[in-house]
Amino acid sequence: MKELGLRQNHQQWLFRRQLSLASLTKLLLDPIVSIATLAGVVLLNGESFGREYQLLSLIIFSLTFPGSWPEPTFRAFFSDISLPWFSVAGMLLLFGYAGGYEDTFPVEVIVQWVLSVPIMLFIAHRFASRLLPRLIVLEGGERTAVVVGAGKLGRQLAEAFDSDRYSGIKFVGYFDDRIQSDRLVVSKGSVLGTLEIIPEYVKNNNIDMVYIALPVSSQPRIVKMLNELRDTTASIYFVPDFFVSDLIQARIDHIRGIPVLAICETPLYGINRVGKRLFDLVFSSLMLLLLAPLMAVIALGVKLSSPGPILFKQRRYGQDGEEIMVYKFRSMSVCEDSHEEIRQATKGDMRVTRLGAFLRKSSLDELPQFINVLQGQMSVVGPRPHAVAHNELYRKLINGYMLRHKVKPGITGWAQVNGLRGETETVEKMRARIQYDLDYLRQWTLLFDLVIILKTFLVVLRNRNAY
Repeated sequence: MKELGLRQNHQQWLFRRQLSLASLTKLLLDPIVSIATLAGVVLLNGESFGREYQLLSLIIFSLTFPGSWPEPTFRAFFSDISLPWFSVAGMLLLFGYAGGYEDTFPVEVIVQWVLSVPIMLFIAHRFASRLLPRLIVLEGGERTAVVVGAGKLGRQLAEAFDSDRYSGIKFVGYFDDRIQSDRLVVSKGSVLGTLEIIPEYVKNNNIDMVYIALPVSSQPRIVKMLNELRDTTASIYFVPDFFVSDLIQARIDHIRGIPVLAICETPLYGINRVGKRLFDLVFSSLMLLLLAPLMAVIALGVKLSSPGPILFKQRRYGQDGEEIMVYKFRSMSVCEDSHEEIRQATKGDMRVTRLGAFLRKSSLDELPQFINVLQGQMSVVGPRPHAVAHNELYRKLINGYMLRHKVKPGITGWAQVNGLRGETETVEKMRARIQYDLDYLRQWTLLFDLVIILKTFLVVLRNRNAY
C-alpha cells in the first residue's frame, strides 16, 4: 500500500542520525578531557607534544569514545569515572608493555596523567551538567511531547523522557482509545483523551512532538491520524520502527535504548540549527552592509514615486506556523494585509507602480527581508512565506501544506529557482511549489543552500515569472 514502505529515491537521505549539541557533548566530553589532560601534563613537564603523544591521543580517543554520562556525584567519581578510566589506563599499559613501547614515554608524565584524568573528568562532568540545559535552550528550548498508546511501550517511553533531564523533552500525557479499559498500564489521569482528539489537542496546546507507540495492527487508525496531523507542525515519531512513504528528514533515534523512527522532522535541529543560523547572520549582515547605499536609493525612489509608506509589512506564517511580519519595499499603490482573501499580483496588475514593476522583476523589493533574517524570523534560504490568508486557504486544499513551516521561511527557495516564482493562479501550481518545498526539507544541507543562492542570481537575471 502507498502508506507503507519507503520510496526508492529517498534512500540517500533516510535515517541520518542528527546529533544535537547536548548529544555531541555527551559523546565527546570524555575523549576530549582525557586528551586535553595529557597535553597539559606533557607541556607542564617541559615535553613537546610530538608524534608519539599524537598517536597515543588517537588510541585514547578510540578507547574512550563514545563517552559515558554518569551523574556528577562523589559516589559516581569512584564507581562510574575512576574505575572505568583506570581500566582504560591498565589496558594502555598492557599494550605498551606487550609492544615494547613502555620506554617511549617518561614515567612521571604517564603517572601524573593517569592520576589527573579522573579528577578532570569529574570537574568536566560537573560543569557540563550545568551547561547542557543551556545548550538545550540554544537548540530551541524545551519541547513538549505526547505519546499515542498507553501500553507498556508507551509507558517505557514516557519514563525515559522523565528520567533523562537533559533530553529537552517535556512529557505531557498519553492518548489511547482504551480510557475505560483495565488493560491500561498507566494511571487514567495521565490519559488526555482518545485518538480522535489528538490533532485538535496538538494544535491548541502547541505540542511539538507526537510519539506513536501503537501496535502494527492499528494501521488504519494510525494512517488516519497521520493525515490529520499533517495540518500541524508537530514532529511525528513511530515507536519502534514503522515505515510510511513521503518521509521528511526520517531518521532512526533512540530514547534511552528504545528505538524510535522520525518520519516527519525538521532538518534544522542541534548542530544543523546552529550552523544555519550562523550562516544566516553572517550572510545577511554582509548583504545589508554591501547593499545599504542601493537600499537607501530605492527607499527614496519609493517615497518620491507614489504616496504611501516605504516599506510594505505583511503578516505571514513563519516557523511552526507562528505569525511574523515580513518586510518588503512597497511596490503597489495599496498595502493589503488581511486574514481574508488577498489577490496575488498578476501580469499587468494596475496596483503595481512603475518603480514597483522594476523592483518586483529584479527582486529588489525583497531586500528588506535581510532584516527579518537578522531578527531570526526568516532565513536566507527556505520556503517562501505566503500571506496568512493564502495559508488558510491552501492548507485545506493541499495535503501536507503546513509541513513547509517546519523551517523558517526564506528570501529565496528551492521552488523559486525551479521556475515556481511569482503568481500561483491554480491549485496545481501551488501544489507543485509545495512539493519542491518539501523536497528542500528532505535534502537540506548548508551546501544545498549555497547552490540555491547561486541559482537565485541566475533566475533573477532571467526575470522569470515575477510581476
